[in-house]
Amino acid sequence: MKPIKMLPNRVWRIYLGGLLLDELRAEEGQDGYFPEDWLASVVEANNPPRADAPEHEGLSRVETQDGIRYLKDLIDSDPDAYLGKAHIDAHGNHFGVLTKFLDSAERLPIQVHPDKLAAKSLFHSDYGKTEAWYILGGREIGGEAPHILLGFKENVTKEMLRDLFDRQDIEGMAALMHKIPVQAGDVFLIEGGTPHAIGPGCFLLEIQEPTDYTISLEKCNTKGEKLPDFLCHMGLGFDKMFNCFHYVRHTLPELLAKFKLIPTESEQDDAHKVTELISYRRTPMFSLRRIDVHGNWMRKNTGRPSAFVVIAGEGTAAGIPVRKGECLFVPASADDFSIQGALTILECLPPMCKTEEKV
Repeated sequence: MKPIKMLPNRVWRIYLGGLLLDELRAEEGQDGYFPEDWLASVVEANNPPRADAPEHEGLSRVETQDGIRYLKDLIDSDPDAYLGKAHIDAHGNHFGVLTKFLDSAERLPIQVHPDKLAAKSLFHSDYGKTEAWYILGGREIGGEAPHILLGFKENVTKEMLRDLFDRQDIEGMAALMHKIPVQAGDVFLIEGGTPHAIGPGCFLLEIQEPTDYTISLEKCNTKGEKLPDFLCHMGLGFDKMFNCFHYVRHTLPELLAKFKLIPTESEQDDAHKVTELISYRRTPMFSLRRIDVHGNWMRKNTGRPSAFVVIAGEGTAAGIPVRKGECLFVPASADDFSIQGALTILECLPPMCKTEEKV
């Protein structure tokens, strides 16, 4: 079995962006309401109805000899081959991770995602939405450099946050959080329950638990247009949604020590270098590695599924032409294959198996 190249998979969101994603792929483009591309995705987007919405928006598609098919359908047709026995024993017939390109031309809503406990009790889901961001670059917008809002810097109660929400005091809610500048190469882990917002001008790869549960504190988009209530509470209602937040105060040093990760080099030879961006030591929910290839490197079978996302250069993988902006799904049963060229690849790995050590 060989890796499988994904087709482009832009997904509608409530915020503007996407220009830097077009530029990554050497395409002409502009900012619009398709600022994300979901990579090797088996997750459907939680979007309100739209006349132009495709069926099963969010699911990645692949081109096969039998026509275009969803990656999810391929996996369901032969879970052992695509996911491997160890993964299935631990996580069932689900890839277990979602990866995205994301480019923001404006600040995303102040939001939170449920942790596993909240997801189980409120959404009856085995997955919450802990996520991580690997900053690829950015741009200055409105005179501001790329930045994020992350974590409460004040002592906040549920009642206090609900009052700000009811009054839609967006500035007041933002003032409760740390504003942190970001640059290419930064890695942030955003645990479920942690309030956050990606600021304008951020271009990043996001890896996360495979859900689209987003609790938003903003009832309107940046144009002032009212959004469906569902996009705030995801069906929970305006009372229960506040149970998704962790009301924890962090100083800035505490916050950075907890959520900003330090990449570490793990292996290197004449043909490649591997840098651990997010290891299973830090979270069992996913892992992210940067692989820099220069020449010809043989990727050995690991028995685990993964997504290979090319962020720089061009070359071939298992004889398949690839270039920056493209994504391959690597089945668990994929044969050893050669990667040739000058390429920078982000390897996105699903949750740790119980039989694995935290490496």
